[in-house]
Amino acid sequence: MDVSQRIKETVDSNRVMLFMKGNRDFPQCGFSGRAIQILQALGAEFETADVLMDDEIRQGIKAFSNWPTIPQLYINGEFVGGSDIMMEMYENGELKKALSQTPAA
Repeated sequence: MDVSQRIKETVDSNRVMLFMKGNRDFPQCGFSGRAIQILQALGAEFETADVLMDDEIRQGIKAFSNWPTIPQLYINGEFVGGSDIMMEMYENGELKKALSQTPAA
């Protein structure tokens, strides 16, 4: 299975998926830490993938989303954005709304 298939499978099998540096208990960069804080503040259930543990994923996720930075948040299989977009959406209520929506069947 190539890296984009692995990423797609991970995204599709988790309603809320955060690709980050480190993990929820020990983020390895400030942006990843902020992403975790935002999701926890909203009481979201989410999974994380540590891109530092797999260089293929670290590079592949950037091509998969066509987004150059990490962290990257996916909700219901859709790319949402990185920590700056997450913060903006958190502040204006859009992220809470996106998290409350169930995936289309």
